[in-house]
Amino acid sequence: MADFPNLNIYLIIFLKYEAYEQGEQGLKMKFLKAIGLFSGGLDSALAIKLVQKQGIDVIALNFVSPFCTCIGKGCSIVDLAKKLNVPIKLMNKGKDYLKIIRHPKHGYGKNINPCIDCKIYILKKAKEYAKKIRAKFIFTGEVLGQRPMSQHYKTLMLIEKEAGLKGKLVRPLCAKLMPETEAEKKGWIDRKKLLKFEGRTRVPQIDLAKKYKIDGFMCGGSGCRLTDKEYSKKVIDLFKHKKRIDIQDAKLLNFGRHFRIDNSKIIVGRNEFENKNLLELKRRSDYFFEVPDSGSPIALLQGKGKKLIEFAAKLTAAYSDADSKKVLVKYGKKKLSKNIAVQQISKEKVRKYLIN
Repeated sequence: MADFPNLNIYLIIFLKYEAYEQGEQGLKMKFLKAIGLFSGGLDSALAIKLVQKQGIDVIALNFVSPFCTCIGKGCSIVDLAKKLNVPIKLMNKGKDYLKIIRHPKHGYGKNINPCIDCKIYILKKAKEYAKKIRAKFIFTGEVLGQRPMSQHYKTLMLIEKEAGLKGKLVRPLCAKLMPETEAEKKGWIDRKKLLKFEGRTRVPQIDLAKKYKIDGFMCGGSGCRLTDKEYSKKVIDLFKHKKRIDIQDAKLLNFGRHFRIDNSKIIVGRNEFENKNLLELKRRSDYFFEVPDSGSPIALLQGKGKKLIEFAAKLTAAYSDADSKKVLVKYGKKKLSKNIAVQQISKEKVRKYLIN
């Protein structure tokens, strides 16, 4: 080594960079790339920071679920990524994801959350994206033993195996408690600088966040609405009454009060934000209702028949600010072109139809 004093420096550099020839320009250095699954939570943010600290070019990958209202409501994952100074790729969970929710190979958690199958799904998608952009490895913010269903040791090993990432998935926050990965063996990332967080305590993460001056990220609790008992009932109801569902059906579950009358459904908005989204998600075959000249919800009717139209109009009136015994309600499919006068009905009488 005495004859080559800079050899150690060059070796370190080539661990973090890829070199390639580019015509007459000669040798050009390119950052080693890695994909970090980014939920917007603190754990995934810390994982990104740990990998960035090793001089690796990180691309944050976020999967947008139809069972979520965050995107577009102010909870911007893009703004959170900017805080970490990391580019972000948003990827929608599509119809293939809905099939997994309906028939998960590994079953559900406490409610209708297929956590294991969901993680396998997003890792498969991440693997495809990594190949496309030539990223060297994928990493997550998982902590061993933190989640009761999906983060036990055997489950973590099962997930990476079924995702086609056996021995290749890096978990920076608990790496020292896991088998050495390809990225560590090949020197793409330094195992000594990774951590060994374990269990459900949040103290180590909070301390590390203070060290890195990271704030404004979501808490460690799951943000998935499929883990919510009341929300799960709406999903189960949808599966029960509709054989073929799409993303539009799933998105509608996020807005309004849902009432089931046999095979028909009425959705009543609770505020201006929900009213707007209900109108945007309305199908051509749906009726929509509104009480004119009064604070009124938008209501959607997925069904047909005079009795259903009348009942939907009564629901619209019941949740409006109209205080008269008889209320005029406008309705239609393309526009509010028809009128119907209905008697006020108490909210107590309609609760039996409420899906909750």
